[in-house]
Amino acid sequence: MKNTYFLIPCIIATLLGTKVSAQVKGNQTLGNSSINLSTAFFDASSSTLWNGASPAATNVGKGFLFPRADLRSLVLTNSGSFLASNNPNRFDGIIVYNTASGTTPATGSGIGNQTVAPGFYYFSNPGSPTTVATGQWIPLGGSPKVNFTNSEVATNTLVNNAQVYAIKGQFTATGSSTAVDIPSPTGMTALYGITIYKAGTNTVYDRSLYSYTLATTAGNAITGSPSMSVVYPSGTYDYVIEYLK
Repeated sequence: MKNTYFLIPCIIATLLGTKVSAQVKGNQTLGNSSINLSTAFFDASSSTLWNGASPAATNVGKGFLFPRADLRSLVLTNSGSFLASNNPNRFDGIIVYNTASGTTPATGSGIGNQTVAPGFYYFSNPGSPTTVATGQWIPLGGSPKVNFTNSEVATNTLVNNAQVYAIKGQFTATGSSTAVDIPSPTGMTALYGITIYKAGTNTVYDRSLYSYTLATTAGNAITGSPSMSVVYPSGTYDYVIEYLK
């Protein structure tokens, strides 16, 4: 009973101290007034107290073990209560160390079916930080460049919080018709943009179409500009089509 009476005041004092001090310094004992002068809310920098006298160097320290997750199965949820004023972003900015290679779940983990590999990832959803569907996992330190290939890829662009996708393709112009075949990618609901260039040259030929029909049938695109249809010279053309779902 004596130990219980002693323990309760200690717990209360600890909680009060945590509330007063917005920072935590883990490498030495300092007064709260000193800790509060630090910009860092958590300071686990190395200390000679930890490293001992042989050698007594501040650059021989300890590492921070980051939360680990398998992004192939991680689903972001927010079923519990929270203070919106203290945590306005909730999903945007979550960081994990991914432990596996594969693809993310189709739903509940941003745009879904993203290819991931072991490493640090953060969840990016700045346009709608309180929801999950439009976000995506981006590798920390990875290249911000998006490589357009014959497989669908999520771009770095959002339109009214909707993700823009892109895919590379190829069509052949006959030289006698304005109509060409540019099939609609699976799930496409609207055309965002297109870039057409001569196959094998990577030289941009045009960035517009006279019209485009959401269909997979032949002749669904009319070459030219929004004001005038144009017959392309016969030949093969590469394109990158950007679209919404």
